[in-house]
Amino acid sequence: MPISSAEPIRVLVTGAAGQIAYSLLYSIAKGDVFGKDQPIILVLLDITPMLPVLDGVVMELQDCALPLLREVIPTDKVEVGFKDLDAAILVGSMPRKEGMERKDLLKANVAIFKTQGEALEKYAKKTVKVLVVGNPANTNCLIASKSAPSIPKENFSCLTRLDHNRARSQVAIRVGVPSDSVKNVIIWGNHSSTQYPDVHHAIVNHHGKEMSGFDAVNDESWLKGDFITTVQQRGAAVIKARKLSSAMSAAKAICDHMRDIWFGTPDGEWVSMGIYSTGNSYGVPDDLMYSFPVMIKNKTWKVVDGLSINDFSRGKMDGTAAELVEERDTALTFLGA
Repeated sequence: MPISSAEPIRVLVTGAAGQIAYSLLYSIAKGDVFGKDQPIILVLLDITPMLPVLDGVVMELQDCALPLLREVIPTDKVEVGFKDLDAAILVGSMPRKEGMERKDLLKANVAIFKTQGEALEKYAKKTVKVLVVGNPANTNCLIASKSAPSIPKENFSCLTRLDHNRARSQVAIRVGVPSDSVKNVIIWGNHSSTQYPDVHHAIVNHHGKEMSGFDAVNDESWLKGDFITTVQQRGAAVIKARKLSSAMSAAKAICDHMRDIWFGTPDGEWVSMGIYSTGNSYGVPDDLMYSFPVMIKNKTWKVVDGLSINDFSRGKMDGTAAELVEERDTALTFLGA
């Protein structure tokens, strides 16, 4: 019996020969992200020198004998990579090299994400959902969206789910409960060390009793100090320990993010993602990709409004916004050039 007669969807992963993709592709192809009865055509894009490696990844995907995986298309050409897409997961970016100025990193990535945004505009479906993972993810996402003006801004998001999952897990470990007993943490702002992991609205199910994150942890100085810096600097800590950046956890976060876009968030729960800030109710400047708490229904996100923001939170939210404004303004000078 064929597993599904549904039309396959086309899913692109860029940086497909890299280590995040290696942890990600199996989960997508197996049905963990877009559903157990949704056939998939996987399009794998990377730069030309990586094509031999990509062939090895294709072999392995074939060797998994996954019934939902209808076709795998390895390519180094954007006109092939971006054609008729339903979903695009943009993992590939220029990594920061030793001694590289942040400005130079931005310039290199503006060029990449301008090209990819233009390719989305020209070749992809207008309904495509685009997730930007490659860093600096928020600003790369903004550049891609500006380069694809006919695709709604709402269709673009960047990954802060890894930070969200890190925050959730840190609270769970501290309280001594499973991570799914912690919900509604928030990551505000940039996917960088200025991000603000916020527990003021979190709920912890502590042995059958729901309580606030602050009450459950019962250590305000930790929540306003080491907890925040641990989440902010977790990526660097992983690199220091593994000599490689987070891949398994990044891939898991990508799966969580895309699954929630496809199937929605559970009732009464929100997640964090970087989205277009214009028109928000939290005093965040317009025209940024900024991480907010969102609820998702029918593949459409909505910012969770009306959460009280104290002075401590306000300062942290403004600090990460200022970094994003500066990044955007620098990037836009390169985009115009």
